[in-house]
Parts: sequence; structure tokens; C-alpha cells
Amino acid sequence: MIGGFGTTVSGMGVEAVGSSDSPGDQRSMEEQWKGAGKQMNGGPRRNGYRKEVHHVPEKVRMYKKPFVENYEETPMLVAVLTYMGYGILTLFGYLRDFMRAWKIEVCHNATEREEQKDFVSLYQDFENFYTRNLYMRIRDNWNRPLVSVPGAKMDILDRYTTDYNWTFTYTGKVIRGTMNMGSYNYLGFAQNTGFCAEAASRVLSKYGSGICSTRQEMGNLDKHEEIEKLVANFLGVESAMVYGMGFATNSMNIPALVSKGCLILSDELNHASLVLGARLSGATIRIFKHNNMQSLEKLLRDAIVHGQPRTRRPWKKILIVVEGIYSMEGSIVRLPEVVALKKKYRAYLYLDEAHSIGALGPRGKGVVDYFGLDPNDVDVMMGTFTKSFGAAGGYIGGTKMLIEYLRVHSHSAAYATSMSPPVAEQIISSMKSIMGEDGTTFGQECVQMLAENTRYFRQRLMEMGFIIYGNDDSPVVPLMLYMPAKIGAFGREMQKRNIGVVVVGFPATPIIESRARFCVSAAHSKEMLDTALKAIDEVGDLLSLKYSRHHRVPLLDRPFDETTYEETED
Repeated sequence: MIGGFGTTVSGMGVEAVGSSDSPGDQRSMEEQWKGAGKQMNGGPRRNGYRKEVHHVPEKVRMYKKPFVENYEETPMLVAVLTYMGYGILTLFGYLRDFMRAWKIEVCHNATEREEQKDFVSLYQDFENFYTRNLYMRIRDNWNRPLVSVPGAKMDILDRYTTDYNWTFTYTGKVIRGTMNMGSYNYLGFAQNTGFCAEAASRVLSKYGSGICSTRQEMGNLDKHEEIEKLVANFLGVESAMVYGMGFATNSMNIPALVSKGCLILSDELNHASLVLGARLSGATIRIFKHNNMQSLEKLLRDAIVHGQPRTRRPWKKILIVVEGIYSMEGSIVRLPEVVALKKKYRAYLYLDEAHSIGALGPRGKGVVDYFGLDPNDVDVMMGTFTKSFGAAGGYIGGTKMLIEYLRVHSHSAAYATSMSPPVAEQIISSMKSIMGEDGTTFGQECVQMLAENTRYFRQRLMEMGFIIYGNDDSPVVPLMLYMPAKIGAFGREMQKRNIGVVVVGFPATPIIESRARFCVSAAHSKEMLDTALKAIDEVGDLLSLKYSRHHRVPLLDRPFDETTYEETED
């Protein structure tokens, strides 16, 4: 056993969790809860459910409250027009490339020098094509330079372009008071005033801004020891370790935990840092459909029955990798079911709580707190401080054996510079506020405010007729735009109304599921949300974005595709 991880997974008898529900027969969790009430014994209760739960379906019994995630299907006409839009853009792109090749049109894109024309190109042709002909049309919606703290409101440096977004010229004018609906400042701690900023300022005066060394050498401060004890207490685990970069927390620690001969089962929508870490590990990677427990269980069963390719030996380890909140879908992991499958098949669970820590749960302790589960059911609890805590860096929480193993074998611990002292103090002060250890209720009030703002904002958007993805409790709110021309138009129209939003399209999303992604914050007042909603309503009418027919489809009622994807060491 290495680092708290076992070595061999053997076969065992299996029975699917909720296996009586075939993919085509599954109902939404809400309907299952309603149906379950009819099967319960005992007298009625005030909340409409009954006391005994002997005949409640297994899947329903795992949840302490209804868990519903709805994804309205793309209207057929919208899908056709979206494909046509990308097709027309592609055709015109090839035409413009032809004109550039014959010097009819000036090419602003970076190209190889004339003396290197016979060299192998540094970039793939498609990537250049997409950048030249599609991305440049809407490039003005990204990389807007901020000149203030990215709080509930922010100041943006004004700019314009004279060559269709190839270059920008700054006017020197500052657009002040732009409402920030795109930053991950879930609890509102990203400010330059208040007790967190004051505490960080004091630490900056004492310790300076940088460490200039790694944790294993001369970069281990008392602040690092303090924050790790605090994080372990916050998560309810034995021990924790912090890192200076959230992305590296995943990409450098997964290779330390699994290697060749191991199997990683990864959700198809996992973050790039998880994907990179899995690939660097050398383990075999198999992908399961997003939040689809039948797909995950099929892979688990096949892995145990068939073992490794060619040799048929048992896998050394099977690691399930999921996220708490998925940042593009706004969905929440079905953690009770994942934990049940993990226990049944004796696999290990790696949970990335980058977006859910601080933003979910009655105490702000993440998705484990949200479902009321035991933290010990999760083998590796990972998260970042870049969202709810208004800082930077990440953490790994788990058993003491696991953390001591990572202190020696993690590349982030051995080679990366330690977390900056002011950043560490920002995390300490914000986390103590959430836990109530600062003697106030401010942190818990922020957690409650975020939950209220999230439900209000989502409900109003659905009432307006927009198609919204995700869970009703997720502060990540994707609003579907679909057509490529509407991606840039929506961002520009919202900026005209002094509201900053994030718009996302292919390849970051499926080609017909372009969207605007709103991030709700506890720093947003109801008046601010109403102002944003009014602007969204106006732009929605202007661009004809209200596609909803109120035919909400649960995720698990989508067509189930048993196709899996595999990456091996070969």
C-alpha cells in the first residue's frame, strides 16, 4: 500500500445501484421522490412525505432532498441554423485563406518566415484556421483589461479596433462601475478592503510578497502549517496540504497517485487540469458520460471482469475522478451514487471541489456538506482557493498517510515555489470567517446570501423563457446562445449596458451549445441582480434568445450512448 492507496482490485458480485431503472425508463429525481411517497409506510408528514422509507428506491434513499438537474433539448430549427452558421463561416474562411495565399487579402496572423517555409509547421493547420476565421470575429469579447478589483463591480479599460479585432488601441478612458457577472467570486471575498485585505496587508509587511523557495527547502512558513491545519479542520479530514497553484494541484498530484497498470475513470466534462494530470500519469483512461451512473457502473464492471488489456491482470488501482460543480454545465456531481459505486467496486474517489468548496452546503463546506455525506467516503479531496476564498492556490485533503506520501512524491511540493504569505493569510482569514472562528456570522451570511441569489437568478431567467442548464443550487448559470453570431452579439450588447459577462463557444463547448456563463456572487445585491436581469431580458428579446418551450429534460433521460473512449500507455 502506497500513500493510503491499495494495490489490487479483484472481482466480486455486483448489483447496479438503481439498476431496475433502465436508461429509457428513468424518471427525474423529483418524480422519484413524489413516487416514493406513495410507496412509504406510516402516516403523512407536514412536508408531504411519509415517515417510513422501507420501499423507497435505492437511488432516492441516497438523497436527503430532491436532486433535480434539467437540460432542455436544443430546438431542431435552432440546431439546424447553428450548423448552417458554422458551415457558412467555414466556407468563407477557406475563401479568405485562398485570397491571403494570393496576396489579395493581408494576413495578420502569425506565419513562418520565408526562409522557414520548408520547415514543419509549429501549429496544426486547423487551429490556425479557427483562430484566423472564427475566433477573430468575436475576439473583442475576451481579454478585456481590468483596472480595479474584480468584485461585484469593476472598472474596465476602454479599447477599440480598426482591423477587425487583430489589434486593439486603448483610448485611456475607463468604463467604471461595470457589473461583474463572470468572476468566480462566489462569497465576495475578492476585495481590496475589509478584514481579509487588512490581514493580508499586515502579513505582507512582515513576510514580504514571495518565498523564493519550495516547501521542501527554505519555503515552509508557519503560515503554511497554520493553513493546512485549518483546511483539514474545515474539510473534516485527518490532514491536508496546500499548493501555490490550483491547476498544478491536479496536474502534478494525479501522476503521484496512479501510474501504468492503473485505471482512471474520468467524467467526460472534467477540467483540463484533471485531463492533463491523468495523461501525465501513464495510467489507462476511460471516459464515462457526464454524471451518468449507468455509464460509470458499466466501466467499473467491465474493468473488474476483464482486467487490463492483453494480460487480463487485475488493475492495480481504479480511480474515479469527478468534480463538485462543473464550470461549463452548472451541474453538481451525483456524489451519493458515485460513493455507493465506489464502495461496491472497491475503487478510489478523487473529488475536485474547485467550484463547489465554499459555494455549496449549509456550512459552505462543499458538495460533501451539500449531500450530508461523510468526508471519509472521499479518498482524495481536492479544491482551490481561487474562487470562494478570493485568493490563489489549491489543496489536497485526506488521510495522514496520503498527505505524508504526497509531501515526498508530489512534484508541486518538491519543485514549485511555496504559496505567497499574503495569499495564505487571505485564505486563513476568509476560511475562519466561513467557519465562524472570527467571532462573527459574516461568513455564514455570505453562504446563505449566495444560495438565495442563485435560486432567485436562475428562477427569473427560466421564467423569462431562456434555456438554462444545470442544478438549481449551482451558482454557475449557463444561458444557451447556440448560434455563433449571437456569441459576440450577446457579449457586446451586455457590455453596452455596463454588464460584464463571459461568453463561451466551440471548442470549449459542443459546437451547437454555445452559451453565456453567469457566476452569481454573495456580493450581488437583489437590486444588482434585478438590473442584470432587466438587461438580459432586453438583449434576449433583441437577439431572439428565448428558445425555451419549458420541456425540461432530466440529464439521465437523454439518449444513453455506451460508447467509451480509452487512452492507454501505448
